[in-house]
Amino acid sequence: MSLSDSFFGQKFGVTEQDLQSYLSEALSAGGDYADLYFEYLSTSSLSIDESIVKSAVQGVSLGVGVRVISGARTGYAYSDDLSAEKIRRAARVAACIAKGPSKVDKTGFEESKKRNLYPVLKASNETSLSERVELVKTADRAARACDPRVFQVQASYVDSLRQVLVANSDGILSFDRQPMARLGVTVLAREGEGTPQRGYSGGGGRVALDFFQVEKTPVYFAREATRQAIVQLDAVPAPAGEMTVVLGPGWPGILLHEAVGHGLEADFNRKKVSAFSDRMGELVASPLCTVIDDGTIQNRRGSLNVDDEGVPTQQNVLIEKGVLRGYLYDKLSSRLLRSGTTGNGRRESYQHIPMPRMTNTFMLAGESDPADIIRSTPRGLYCANFGGGQVDITSGNFVFSASESYLIEDGRITRPVRGATLVGNGPEALKYVSMVGNDLMLDEGVGICGKEGQSVPVGVGIPTLKIDRMTVGGTAE
Repeated sequence: MSLSDSFFGQKFGVTEQDLQSYLSEALSAGGDYADLYFEYLSTSSLSIDESIVKSAVQGVSLGVGVRVISGARTGYAYSDDLSAEKIRRAARVAACIAKGPSKVDKTGFEESKKRNLYPVLKASNETSLSERVELVKTADRAARACDPRVFQVQASYVDSLRQVLVANSDGILSFDRQPMARLGVTVLAREGEGTPQRGYSGGGGRVALDFFQVEKTPVYFAREATRQAIVQLDAVPAPAGEMTVVLGPGWPGILLHEAVGHGLEADFNRKKVSAFSDRMGELVASPLCTVIDDGTIQNRRGSLNVDDEGVPTQQNVLIEKGVLRGYLYDKLSSRLLRSGTTGNGRRESYQHIPMPRMTNTFMLAGESDPADIIRSTPRGLYCANFGGGQVDITSGNFVFSASESYLIEDGRITRPVRGATLVGNGPEALKYVSMVGNDLMLDEGVGICGKEGQSVPVGVGIPTLKIDRMTVGGTAE
């Protein structure tokens, strides 16, 4: 079947001859490489507050981005009008920005290898609105029924279906249909006239609506959000100073993502502004640490059949037993560094240029029993959940706020604490990892990663992790 007869050809109104013509226009002023990224995105979102559905929004966007690479220069232009005239104009603009002496000879297209990591027959936003409204209503009722101290509940549900076509001057044609859905619940609880405390839980992935009806229901997320808020009611001020920190499994892997993962993206290392620049083959972490980025895990939020440059995603070993083994590449970085692509070229939409980004980033499980890790810690802090954080890529320094944490006293998890922040340096922190649990967990499916103004969905994860030395900011004892 020809492209023009296919679903994607009809969706974007293009034939292979059209794509050839647009790429030729993009390379008309010279250049080493060019690509076209067509995107059709349908979205919906719902939110409930004060037990009233206060917003319900649906939208559609459509457009194409044209990129030309010439050496280290990139020309990029986009259009939300898919008429031939407007696409050619965008191609000419990109060509003028990145004109160069090289000339690329275009022939035909070969379709990229097909696979289906998210076999969703019917995406969530293709279901009735009433089914999705019932999700947030159920979450609201469940949270309010959990505990009389709950006085405010907010629940939100968002989904999308992105359909993309990528054609490039290397002669590769790629298609993908990318569903996404996420449910989140926020709870506020208060004891008497005390300070309100917040709990949040949510999840999803590249899943259909039945995921929230069977696997992780609104009741599940509502109860977890309520539990977190109630725990904080009895929390004491966090201690301050250098101490042993134990990270719980799952979402605390956001620390690994921020403090280490970003520094392993190839653009920062190409420019030599990362704390990991020029350290390939060096010991950069404890030998207990093996860090993976894997965009091929079925139905996960950070997974893709092909990245946003049409390259199949893969499993990439970044740190192996403490030794730096690899970076995450997009096409530009792989060309300039003469390295193979890793399937990590990602963009927020057709309006954005692709760059190296993480997919699902996690540390492999170790051999320690999580209970033994706690028992081996005379005094420390156990962090079960994190809120926000930030990192300086050049130095690797980070600051994170722990939204749920507990004191470890005499080898036991005891009192919950509030106001704890973790301060440290990514490469240094990994050197002090002394025990790695056998309980690797990935997060529930809520991760959003920001970089240079672009946001993309990601996954994170770690097993229980003991870090012997880390600075905790809190209230001095």
